[in-house]
Amino acid sequence: MNSTEVKERIFLSSPHMSEEGYELDYIKEAFDTNWIAPLGENVNGFEKELAEKVGSKAAAALSSGTAAIHLALKAAGVGEGDVVFCPTLTFSATANPIIYQNAIPVFIDSDYETWNMSPKALEEAFVKYPEVKAVIVVHLYGLSADMDKIMSVCRKHDVAVIEDAAESLGTYYKGKHTGTFGDYGIFSFNGNKIITTSGGGMLVSNNEERISKARFWATQSRDQARHYQHSELGFNYRMSNVVAGIGRGQLKVLDQRVEKKRYILEFYKRELGGLEGIEFMPSNEWDEPNYWLSSITLSGKVRPIDIFDALETENIESRPVWKPMHMQPFFEKYDFVGEGVSEKLFENGVCLPSDTKMTDEDLERVIEIIKGLWR
Repeated sequence: MNSTEVKERIFLSSPHMSEEGYELDYIKEAFDTNWIAPLGENVNGFEKELAEKVGSKAAAALSSGTAAIHLALKAAGVGEGDVVFCPTLTFSATANPIIYQNAIPVFIDSDYETWNMSPKALEEAFVKYPEVKAVIVVHLYGLSADMDKIMSVCRKHDVAVIEDAAESLGTYYKGKHTGTFGDYGIFSFNGNKIITTSGGGMLVSNNEERISKARFWATQSRDQARHYQHSELGFNYRMSNVVAGIGRGQLKVLDQRVEKKRYILEFYKRELGGLEGIEFMPSNEWDEPNYWLSSITLSGKVRPIDIFDALETENIESRPVWKPMHMQPFFEKYDFVGEGVSEKLFENGVCLPSDTKMTDEDLERVIEIIKGLWR
């Protein structure tokens, strides 16, 4: 190979359409029937099929996972001045909708056992803020939070629970899909997720009346009238029929994608597990993760920046673990409850390339570069 030739890019996690072309079949149907937007059979079908897949009674297909969190907060009655508990170790899309509702986020630390919300820190937060209105739980990188402990605490305080399962579609906690334990669950179909609609999200709940209300809000709160009439504030949050067609096709290959994500993690564990100072994302007997991103922490001389730089030099994408919300310039004015576990995970964490289109040769390429840092 010419020394100036650019090596093929290996992505962290990129869109992966089905080899069978399921997505194109549904999109063609939308084109043939001229149901391009806004709604149609693909939207109805995607809602029904996703709800059945995860075991929820109802679902609303929306423009993003962020929109789903926003409407979940609204459905839970969160409004101006209300306190909402939110994991600090997450993407800002979890926390932003709290601000949309003019509510007040309080950030909760992680634990090392799950990398997710610490039940102990959650208990402490309830002591400090007994008037809390809702709790958002995140299943980070496809790892389930300890839902029995978290739900026990939340039910004791009679507070609404919203599960941000944006990264965990296909993950099971004790045999049940994440996103179905709380009052509301949300999924994301962004381009980097385990299945994608290019962009989009889903709100699920066993409360069919609240899902119906969310659909109403998401369609500009248009009242049933001959003319355009609006008695409530509305949002332009509904998923298009074309996008939903992609989702229906992707849902057919979800189990294959989870299987490949698991294969990638096991490959990394086998090849890198013996290196001094590497520890892999936690594993619990009650958790069946989708392993959306294979992640590690480092405690030796090799630091995350060394891996990022070495991989990027070879045109390979990797990423730090999420920077905690309480450390973000916009959110640092809000309270944080915990002992700094999330900060340590951010400081020491690396998300390795986890693209389901990666070949064994691609994985070997990543591994050889990382091993070279220990030589």
